[in-house]
Amino acid sequence: MIAKRSVLIVDPLDENREVLRTALERRGMKIFEARRAKQGLDLAQRHQVDLVVLDLEVEESTRETIPADFQSATDANSPSIIVLGSARHRTPVPPAGEFVSKPYHYAPLVHKIEQLLASPNKRAA
Repeated sequence: MIAKRSVLIVDPLDENREVLRTALERRGMKIFEARRAKQGLDLAQRHQVDLVVLDLEVEESTRETIPADFQSATDANSPSIIVLGSARHRTPVPPAGEFVSKPYHYAPLVHKIEQLLASPNKRAA
């Protein structure tokens, strides 16, 4: 049996997490959620998620280091990372990641998540 793909959503806004969670669960994915970066890092390490959706508004003071923190903290698993942020505050994205400018639309974001999870370099769960 193939295990579900897992996605961690790190976003300070309940509504954003709820919409993404609902859309991704309907596609058969297992979802973890965090409001703050530290909580998200703990979840990513504990559950070895396949992909992280990271809104840079979770921590204003460490915006530039958060994507790298997630990549290094989960290096053994190497999840893909989708960084959501303002185009004018664009931050470096890890090699296994993508940047999505805000404001974004949910349908293209969900499609991008599906593409990254389906890519051949992702490990089979």
